[in-house]
Amino acid sequence: MPAWVDGKLCFYADSPPRRLLDLFNVKWSTMVLHALWHWPDGAARTGELQRSLHGISKKMLIQTLRELEQRGLIEREVFAVVPPHVEYRLSALGRVFAQPIEQMYQWGLENQQALDEMEENYRRAGNIQEP
Repeated sequence: MPAWVDGKLCFYADSPPRRLLDLFNVKWSTMVLHALWHWPDGAARTGELQRSLHGISKKMLIQTLRELEQRGLIEREVFAVVPPHVEYRLSALGRVFAQPIEQMYQWGLENQQALDEMEENYRRAGNIQEP
């Protein structure tokens, strides 16, 4: 839990906010959870996910899927067919984590003007190029 030390708020490594932010350390983790949350059948193949997440490399997608599986947020099902067929879906725990992520993404949709303003400020500061 966060604690006050010498009049300052400290977030120890095992505090809930720090543990939650570990999920965001992998750049694509929230996008994968978001994609699986909205997937029509609830289960997606690797190639389908990669096509829906523009800009992610196959290597990064596989790394992200592995980490999310290790954390228990997604389930991986391998079908014994030729060629091999693998599907990923949110686990029950993954759905718990995906709910607030969906709220954050919805906020982004509703506040695109604020996001545009933030990016414009950042661009003017010389940090990003115009598209």
